[in-house]
Amino acid sequence: MAPVGGTAVQDHVALAEIELCGELIIAASAAEDRLSLESIDEVLRVAEERES
Repeated sequence: MAPVGGTAVQDHVALAEIELCGELIIAASAAEDRLSLESIDEVLRVAEERES
């Protein structure tokens, strides 16, 4: 039996991960060559997380 109010669940962490994966795919498809580790970190905003 489905829960009252619908079955849609919002998982904010999963949505953020999907968004970052999409950004990484876009960056990879726009690049002429393989993305460097630094480029991947920039797309995934790794440096911003380390500074926080």
